[in-house]
Amino acid sequence: MGAAGGSAVLAAALLGAALGAAVTDEPAHTLAEVLFCQPGAPSLGLALAFDADQLFWFDFPMSRWTPRLPDLPPWPPALETPSQLLRDATFCQNLRRSLTALATGEMPESKGVPVAAVFPQHPPVLGEPNTLVCLVENIFPPAVDISWRLDGVPVTRGATHTHYTPTADLAFVRFSYLPVTPAAGDVYSCVVTREGDNSSIIAYWVPQDPVAAEELETALCGAAMALGLLLGLLGVAMMVVTQR
Repeated sequence: MGAAGGSAVLAAALLGAALGAAVTDEPAHTLAEVLFCQPGAPSLGLALAFDADQLFWFDFPMSRWTPRLPDLPPWPPALETPSQLLRDATFCQNLRRSLTALATGEMPESKGVPVAAVFPQHPPVLGEPNTLVCLVENIFPPAVDISWRLDGVPVTRGATHTHYTPTADLAFVRFSYLPVTPAAGDVYSCVVTREGDNSSIIAYWVPQDPVAAEELETALCGAAMALGLLLGLLGVAMMVVTQR
């Protein structure tokens, strides 16, 4: 990975542990605590992840660990104190500045092209509340803005975003959620904008009523049976004509 123009990102893996699988040919699991620092926002990030699932993230302004899910137990305070993590963050920023000064003009800047996908959290039914999920992968550096649109009009009410989760390939993933009540003809879009160059990636979702799909499937099956019966009768008629 490279750096240029002071926009390098330092991703430091502080903890990595491989948990043996029951079968040797199965891939090992990874528990990782990853700290990153960068010139842009967010300037600091710290997350604890199991494989690609984020367990905790550290809120630097509040100096506390926050669970990704509300039912997770609290972070044991004796493992790492906020003062220790703040020292690590200061070291990360100082090291980033030093490496940026050395790498600028010598190494190309590394950037990933985000990949976005939108899907409903539950099987969609027109007119019933649901939640759309926008999964954004291959994020590097961890500086993207995620927004929602309905029929081209920005939607902000109820939208929530997760913090960046590190992945094994030294990139990040991020989720965004939007509560919706889908209707026929709606076109939802998740817009992912990379900070710095303002390039955007857009993923679309158009609701499909599963009830209508089932009715169409039933109609097609009925038509196929009717066609089969008609062809059978036509075959019998041709046999009778041939015998005459």
